[in-house]
Amino acid sequence: MKSPGKSLKEALLCAQSENRLTVGVYESAKIMTDDPDSVSFCVLAMDEEFECDVALQIHFTLIQSFCFDNDISIVRVSDMQRLAEIVGDKAEQLEDAHCVLITNPADGSWQDPALEKLHLFCEESCRLNDWVPEIILPER
Repeated sequence: MKSPGKSLKEALLCAQSENRLTVGVYESAKIMTDDPDSVSFCVLAMDEEFECDVALQIHFTLIQSFCFDNDISIVRVSDMQRLAEIVGDKAEQLEDAHCVLITNPADGSWQDPALEKLHLFCEESCRLNDWVPEIILPER
């Protein structure tokens, strides 16, 4: 895949325009618990300042496990601020953009080429034993 970062940005913006984004660790955990079949894709973001946050690391481990168990594609990004700039429209979303979910539309009638590329990227990464691949988001 030439640019998974560009595809991720496109998929996030498309999902945001269709109101299919969930931003925040706790909000994401609630969606995954209540309706795991509605979740299509998961993005985990970690900045250097949060690397020593044990509680966040435990949440990430649980979210990753849940995604693996429910066949939800998952990636990491190392620039939470950039992710927040892409998906955030409220101040609280900018502070907790550690986890972002893309959900399926209610009617099930959609095709997002960027998201399909990301699913294929994740499948290929898993074949190479990279279970949670890291994606670099493009600059503005």
